[in-house]
Amino acid sequence: MSEPRWLDATQQRDWRAYVDGSVRLTEIMDRDLKTKHGLSVSEYEILVRLSEAPERRLRMAELAENASQSRSRLSHTCSRLESKSLVKRDSCANDKRGVFAILTDEGYAVLERAARDHVETVRTYFIDVVEPDDLEAVGRAFALVLKRLGPTT
Repeated sequence: MSEPRWLDATQQRDWRAYVDGSVRLTEIMDRDLKTKHGLSVSEYEILVRLSEAPERRLRMAELAENASQSRSRLSHTCSRLESKSLVKRDSCANDKRGVFAILTDEGYAVLERAARDHVETVRTYFIDVVEPDDLEAVGRAFALVLKRLGPTT
């Protein structure tokens, strides 16, 4: 068994800052969305992805990929959103195995309200505290991380 490629002190510091910061930021976003709008971060992300899609609809498989969720987790999350009348599911006419998730008008209205608060949270705790050049570097870095990770399964 070969020796692991240990992180040096600077890499360890930066890695821990990323882990701690991303976990805490996600917790704050989740808390704010739940408190103000009754949505989790994962529910919010599904509403966003559907709102950006043509006709506000996506096949469940495509939505799982776009929202970075497993198909199983997405199914449970969509069930919660359906119970709130924010999303509905419909079978695909040309593929009987396919299912669409569709953002309802009520879901779109909830998203519009939630987005105003959510963007303020993102700005307050991330965008406004990171220098523009550093923000661009974060974007480049995570584009590479996503490329290395490949599609969600």
